[in-house]
Amino acid sequence: MGNLHDFWENYKGAIIGVIIAILILITRLYSLIIAIILIVIGAIVGNYIQQNKEYVKDKIKAFIDRI
Repeated sequence: MGNLHDFWENYKGAIIGVIIAILILITRLYSLIIAIILIVIGAIVGNYIQQNKEYVKDKIKAFIDRI
């Protein structure tokens, strides 16, 4: 019984993580999670561009000029 308790104490986080990952895969929640991550990244990029308009314009112009 001590071995099982020690095993649980050592690998509790990994076991819970595997169970959560299996539930996410079974319920196809990963597509929702990916969509939420993409929305957040889009919001961050949009905010950055809005805050740094001139810098972004100059970088885009320099990139286009190199092409």
